[in-house]
Amino acid sequence: MSEVHKEIDGSKGRYFIQQDGQEAELTFSVLSASTIIADHTGVPEELRGTGLGHVLVERMVQDARQNGFKIVPLCPFVNAQRQKHPDWADVFQV
Repeated sequence: MSEVHKEIDGSKGRYFIQQDGQEAELTFSVLSASTIIADHTGVPEELRGTGLGHVLVERMVQDARQNGFKIVPLCPFVNAQRQKHPDWADVFQV
């Protein structure tokens, strides 16, 4: 599986994976030191169904646990993943 990278520029950030010349990403906005908003998940058509979107959300969940912040799941994909994984409830603010 490809490595997940993270970038933050001011109040905006993203997790992304580069694979086969394509890029899947999960963008977020920093609301405060303790809260981020998961804005959008984008996976190119050629990479859909490969689980990359799930990998990106899972990394965000891991970071939330390690760094003590909550995630507001504005993105429909992130919200759907939250509902499928009740064990992630500790990091989501709904």
